Parts: sequence; C-alpha cells; structure tokens
Amino acid sequence: MTTAVRVSENLVREAKLVSNVENRSITGQIEYWAKIGKCAEENPDLTYRLIKEILIGIEELNQGEYTEYQFG
Repeated sequence: MTTAVRVSENLVREAKLVSNVENRSITGQIEYWAKIGKCAEENPDLTYRLIKEILIGIEELNQGEYTEYQFG
C-alpha cells in the first residue's frame, strides 16, 4: 500500500543527496531513515551500527542466507 505523505523540502533535498551516494531512491532513503529512527526510539540503548547490523541480519534470514552459530 502506498500513501502520499508531505515532508519538508529540506528533508527531500538532504535525502536526494544521500540517496545518490547510497544508491537508493529518494523515497527509499526517507523510508530507511524512518526505519532506523523507529528502531532507535524503541531501543534507545542500541547504537546506530548495532541497529544496522540487526536489520542486515534480519534481511539475511529473510533471504535464507544464514549459518548455524557454533559455540566454543
């Protein structure tokens, strides 16, 4: 489902710059920032790096790319 949302021109301008570097669409960049921000609000003790690694791990699981952890 797609919904139109108004955002500031400044946010769009910043997203456009970063999206070119990250190879995302402007919409994709804003969605990424929203996802990271949501995770950060729900888990204030986690760093950005840890949140990003967790999201990457979840995506790897969703794509079937995982190996069983071996203890010791």
